[in-house]
Amino acid sequence: MSSLLIMLLVFGASFAVGYLLISRVPPLLHTPLMSMTNALSAVTILGALLVFAEEVQPSVKVIGALALAAASFNLVGGYAITDRMLRMFRRGSREMPS
Repeated sequence: MSSLLIMLLVFGASFAVGYLLISRVPPLLHTPLMSMTNALSAVTILGALLVFAEEVQPSVKVIGALALAAASFNLVGGYAITDRMLRMFRRGSREMPS
């Protein structure tokens, strides 16, 4: 139970620090920030998969599944947004791609 509490405290602290840092990023740095969050999401996915490799409490598996789902959503969404932004800068493209 204490390891679950430590994980929840680390999650809460990282959420607060991440929110404070990201809220202060200027719009010009959005794309590099998106690339960095994609990399962090990949690390989160690997960590969540490691949770499923060991015998742990069901509550830890639920938290791992939530982390896996949230990081996967962020990773796929980030790449979709980056791809759409890059398509806007192709030569010969005068209209906004859909």
